[in-house]
Amino acid sequence: MKLMFISDVHGSAYYMEKSLEQFEQEKCDYLISLGDLLYHGPRNDLPKDYAPKKVAAMLNEYKNKIISVRGNCDSEVDQMMLEFPMLSDYTHLFIDGHRFFLTHGHHYHKDALPPLSKNDVLVYGHYHVPLAQKAGDIFILNPSSVSLPKAGTNSFGIYENHIFTIKTFEDEIVASIDLRG
Repeated sequence: MKLMFISDVHGSAYYMEKSLEQFEQEKCDYLISLGDLLYHGPRNDLPKDYAPKKVAAMLNEYKNKIISVRGNCDSEVDQMMLEFPMLSDYTHLFIDGHRFFLTHGHHYHKDALPPLSKNDVLVYGHYHVPLAQKAGDIFILNPSSVSLPKAGTNSFGIYENHIFTIKTFEDEIVASIDLRG
């Protein structure tokens, strides 16, 4: 199974389109959203091609392929625009013997861990900074922001065959980690 992880689109139709093009190009099975899909939030500048209604329409075309959690900028009004659930603060995925704990990152993150077991994988966004590391006996991943990166460049994550890779839209590898240890 191949998964694409995105976070912090913040209503950018330009970067949502690039993300969906990458999803198709990579031939991913599911698109995992780590939150902050439609609204830019009061602390962020408007992202390129800010068009939340257009982003919602693009995402709804993939509603059967999306697993999403709520970001700190997501609300019930956003859920009314989207045809897939996105109001859960976290969810779990079990893939290839790994338990992925998915959340946005404003509650749980590398400095405030949820209850995790050995070899579990915490995946979050929110900070707009890429991260792929093993910390003790768990893995901590952040694909960064597709539209408003704070360090580096716009990026996303790809998971396939125990490998999590953070990539740019120019196909450059930012970081990669093998989740088998």
